[in-house]
Amino acid sequence: MTLKKNHPSVQQFKDFVKKHPKLIQEVRKGNKDWQEVFEDWYLLGENDMIWQQYKDEQPNETKEKDETSKADFMNQLFTAVKKMDMNTVNHHLTNMSSTISTLQGLFDQFGSKGSGQNSSTSSQHPFSFRKD
Repeated sequence: MTLKKNHPSVQQFKDFVKKHPKLIQEVRKGNKDWQEVFEDWYLLGENDMIWQQYKDEQPNETKEKDETSKADFMNQLFTAVKKMDMNTVNHHLTNMSSTISTLQGLFDQFGSKGSGQNSSTSSQHPFSFRKD
């Protein structure tokens, strides 16, 4: 397969769109089409005020800080998991399981009484007949 080389202006437009990700969302929503965006970019230029609303809100430095804070959070989470006593966790899970089983038993007990009343009334009159 041969690689198709784009015109330099098309490549510049692709780079411009990467800097303005909200343009992609506008096109996907159907508010604009790529031809219209390209023509506006070609006529108005890259530095026009119209493009400010489509810029990415977070600068790269903020993104890097967010990624660093996420990595720190994950490290803290793994450290906390390592420090856990698995016997204690198992004990708490067993208690929670028995509590849930007890609650399910209560719901089944009260649910069967309510459904039993409905079934008894429906068994007395299986068909509804009316006189004309």
